[in-house]
Amino acid sequence: MSNIEIKELHFYYDKEDEILKGINLNFDKKATAIIGQNGAGKTTFVKLLKGLLKPQSGDIIINGVNTKILSAAKLSKYIGMVFQNPDDQIFKNKVIDEVMFGPLNIGQSKEEAEKNAKLALEEVGILEEINKNPYDLSLAERKLISIASVIAMNTEIIIFDEPTIAQDYEGKQRIKKIINNLKEKDKLVITIIHDMDFVAETFERTIVFAEGEVLLDGPTREVFSNKEVLEKAYLELPHVTELCNRLGLNETFLSVEEFLEKGDIIYGKNN
Repeated sequence: MSNIEIKELHFYYDKEDEILKGINLNFDKKATAIIGQNGAGKTTFVKLLKGLLKPQSGDIIINGVNTKILSAAKLSKYIGMVFQNPDDQIFKNKVIDEVMFGPLNIGQSKEEAEKNAKLALEEVGILEEINKNPYDLSLAERKLISIASVIAMNTEIIIFDEPTIAQDYEGKQRIKKIINNLKEKDKLVITIIHDMDFVAETFERTIVFAEGEVLLDGPTREVFSNKEVLEKAYLELPHVTELCNRLGLNETFLSVEEFLEKGDIIYGKNN
């Protein structure tokens, strides 16, 4: 079972400007979104989880092992990360080679890596692009390639950095389905994201970062019920949640579908 334990985590580049200030968190199987304004410490936090940075003090323990004794390369067997900009991740000339690179790098055989790469490309919906140059495809498609590259590694933990960037409605629905599939496979999924609608519809748990500290942490519905606290973090509510607030409804809705299902009851209608 995947588990991450964070104990009194501190990080800074400059001692006078601490980025993370004593973070204490535990992650289990709940798909979790980390939200907050730019500069809140989200990206630094996930880089520490991935081993791309090391804490100044405190501990990150993944499946009982302290990351202080593991290199980023060794951590890659347990935790995969999809970068915000796929162009920071993609460097091969063929889609299949790109998606196979990660699996091969963590010790999968060529046959296993190719099989997992094809399954991952099928899962994200671009298997037909397998022999193309990634840079002949759109930015949205390159994002899907980078997601497939991490899925093919079959790590227990997957981090998404702004997964919905450059995606239209259809693309967002596809990524939501991918995340739900990963949850069904018992993967621990974490994202840092600014898309509040996507958070509300996709993630069970939401953590709010503000100025290097955890401001809120709990079930997504409860977090989006704390409008005043979210305003302090300069965060907006999901659109449907904000609409229902303006309508004077007490219940916190997280999707349009949810609102429509309960709308007749709320307004006292029978049909």
